[in-house]
Amino acid sequence: MPQKVHPYIPNMVPEVQEKMLKVIGANTVDELYSCIPDEIKLKEEMHIPKALTEWELRRHIEKSLNKNTGANEYVNFLGAGCWQHFIPAVCDEINQRSEFLTAYAGEPYEDHGRYQALFEYQSLLAELVDMDVVNVPTFDWGQAAATSARMAGRITGRKKILLAKSVAPERSKIIMNYGSPELECEFVDFDIKSGLMDLEDLKAKLNYDVAALYLENPSYLGFIESQGPEISKLLKEKKALMIVGVDPISLGVLAPPGHYGADIVCGDLQPLGMHMNYSGGQAGFIATHDDETFINEYPSRLFGIVPTVKEGEYGFGDVAYERTSFAHREKGKESVGTQTALWGITAGVYLALMGPSGIQEVGQTIMQNSQYAVKEINKIQSVKGSLFESPFFKEFIVDFNKTGKTIEEINQGLLECKIFGGKDLSKEFPELGQTALFCVTEIHTKEDIDYLAASLKGVLEK
Repeated sequence: MPQKVHPYIPNMVPEVQEKMLKVIGANTVDELYSCIPDEIKLKEEMHIPKALTEWELRRHIEKSLNKNTGANEYVNFLGAGCWQHFIPAVCDEINQRSEFLTAYAGEPYEDHGRYQALFEYQSLLAELVDMDVVNVPTFDWGQAAATSARMAGRITGRKKILLAKSVAPERSKIIMNYGSPELECEFVDFDIKSGLMDLEDLKAKLNYDVAALYLENPSYLGFIESQGPEISKLLKEKKALMIVGVDPISLGVLAPPGHYGADIVCGDLQPLGMHMNYSGGQAGFIATHDDETFINEYPSRLFGIVPTVKEGEYGFGDVAYERTSFAHREKGKESVGTQTALWGITAGVYLALMGPSGIQEVGQTIMQNSQYAVKEINKIQSVKGSLFESPFFKEFIVDFNKTGKTIEEINQGLLECKIFGGKDLSKEFPELGQTALFCVTEIHTKEDIDYLAASLKGVLEK
């Protein structure tokens, strides 16, 4: 065996490479990279560490991971897009089963059991968001929102997308990047006291060039947007679509966006049975009504159920597969080669386990806990527990502007108390000053919240 053949890298045996090159008509492997400009090719040896044995590699990885401090060791009040919720053991048990563990994307020739599992997930989520059609998961909420905006552009034939300024900045960047160059984005202001959308600004920017408005409810800044019907009416007058990003776990206590006029609903599945794990537990969803115009603009896969030729027997399969980039390849409307189907199955397990009453119960618990947290924080001198006047769900902005301390200083003090504090908003939303976005969910106990309030008081009195 030649010395340079690596056991984990396929097709490195020179004789095998030679045969493969001969088939495609190339003389050398370098010929395959001839399209890459010579000036950007690395022409020197790569200075990489020596190869490790399996045992050495394990020790190296464990040492690196042990540098991290997790939410199991500290009390965590940090959310802002990835939230700590209770994960029933059955979610992990089922998504680790071998028949699902490799549910990377799914292909037409694969098993119908996986199709059924994804169909069940789609059906359960459709019931939660009160829409008819749900796709298999996208990468995350950001991609789902961006794809929803592109769908709206194709449906309306218009090029402008309005974004609520309270949308998560990272998602705004994804929407603008993913929509470029076809779509142009413009922000709509929010009221600094309530957080609600500035309807006068919306009216000024809304015209017949606008394909859609994208807003989030509950918003990234925590407040609940209560003007849904008014916003929808304004959009309908200009024949523009309404896209609403939603935290699905809020729908046990909040009205689904379709009830106040949303045409497309999207969001992240992470609250529904997925652990926080360095961006690996995110998965986006898109939902619409059963409208052929909308269905034909989904770039991703949809699974349906149909009767077979045998009476009483049903099968599961793709719906309108020919509209996808799997069928059209480079001529598809959007390329969706990678998905996170395993998280869809996990979310389906979570929803099936919780049921309607369970989702309602967890929503009520979250709201009660977050209300209690604000009440306790409000007792601290110079601190306002909730900056906005509007109701909130599980996240809320704490105003520290009158304390004389920065969020960075406060969070450092909380870390010394083994608490992960709120997301520092002073850079993302400088108009809000020294404020932080705190997150309280069903996992927090009264003792956790009391400890946060006491620790904050101690940090501010130093």
